[in-house]
Amino acid sequence: MDEAVQEAKLLRQVNALIVAHLRGQSHGQAAAAVAAATMTPISAVDSIPANHLLRLVAKGLAAERGGGAASAFDSAGFGGVVPPLGSGTVDFSVQDVRGLSKQFPKHEARHVSDHKNIARCAKFSSDGKYFATGSADTSIKFFEVAKIKQTMVGDSKDGSARPVIRTFYDHTQPINDLDFHPESPILISASKDNTIKFFDFSKTNARKAFRVIQDTHNVRSVCFHPCGDYLLAGTDHPVAHLYDVNTFMCFLSANSQDSSSPINQVRYSSTGSLYVTASKDGSLRIWDGVSAECVRPIIGAHGSAEATSAVFTKDERYLLSCGKDSSVKLWEVGSGRLVKQYAGAVRRQFRCQAVFNETEEFVLSADEQNNEVVVWDALTAEKVARLPSGSTGAPRWLDHSPVEPAFVTCGNDRSIRFWKQTM
Repeated sequence: MDEAVQEAKLLRQVNALIVAHLRGQSHGQAAAAVAAATMTPISAVDSIPANHLLRLVAKGLAAERGGGAASAFDSAGFGGVVPPLGSGTVDFSVQDVRGLSKQFPKHEARHVSDHKNIARCAKFSSDGKYFATGSADTSIKFFEVAKIKQTMVGDSKDGSARPVIRTFYDHTQPINDLDFHPESPILISASKDNTIKFFDFSKTNARKAFRVIQDTHNVRSVCFHPCGDYLLAGTDHPVAHLYDVNTFMCFLSANSQDSSSPINQVRYSSTGSLYVTASKDGSLRIWDGVSAECVRPIIGAHGSAEATSAVFTKDERYLLSCGKDSSVKLWEVGSGRLVKQYAGAVRRQFRCQAVFNETEEFVLSADEQNNEVVVWDALTAEKVARLPSGSTGAPRWLDHSPVEPAFVTCGNDRSIRFWKQTM
């Protein structure tokens, strides 16, 4: 009898989780229908945190994988665990936001290194301890954030604190994108030489890749799945290439949604349940992370100009995109509706991205015409800061730390600058 009672309680909890998940994904009618069919009271749903069902499923899948054969990365002592979602995310559904703009804190910048040619991309690790930059000179520079901070304390002249702790050389063409494995000390790079290369940064003497994926096209963008067992590649081919990290088997979606344009960027959502592609034809496409079915095409998101970047909010309800039409836009994932537009930064010539700061309270991007970093209040879409980049050429790339008020810029003058909030 007790077992039946416990099973009934569990069933009620599962129903409430399903209703809460549907509401969180902006499927209000479906949520109401399920609630009515299962007699789930709304009071039982209101207290459930955002994405709680996704987190539980992710943990269950991770535990299930842990019971099977160990992957190549697991055998090195690292597990594929989905990182927890951030709390206190910005509520972009608020309608009246007049007069609510926040002041962007003051930041100081430090020139930390130079490449021998244009610096094309930069990426922070998920713990914010490291970042890497890739260049048209085919090299990758690897930095330790703590060492950069040492050089920025007062008038420190400490020559022993060298922020570049490694330089990797193994590509024959310019670097397009970089990403860090979510758990292992692995950095991957995407290049015009049609390869994705794996670098182990735990080995101090390693300068070459220890594994290589040979693709069939120019690899424009790469992104690890949050579990670390798969990675997406956006290439000159119009369909994203999904690779199994352990076998290097490549999978393509059977549902291409009539896309015929190269992909500028691919990014997973925080749980891996969705991914997005930003294409040269100006379109965005949101895909199911399990079935690889296109669930939301946003055709002409940036008109006929290239869509150069796209990233999900932490709660996976919204998508921030950037394009060569000089616009940054916020989209609702559930409906494909344009929610906000962040104007005032010129980007027409170079591939660039727009990013959130670590709290998602601000949006940052580059203005290539005025050689500035432009900052908007994410909620009000009001421009709150214009920061001179300090570069002699247009800034090409910007990436923000996921854990603290710090970001990195790089660009045409080959320089790399690290920015952090001043006390």
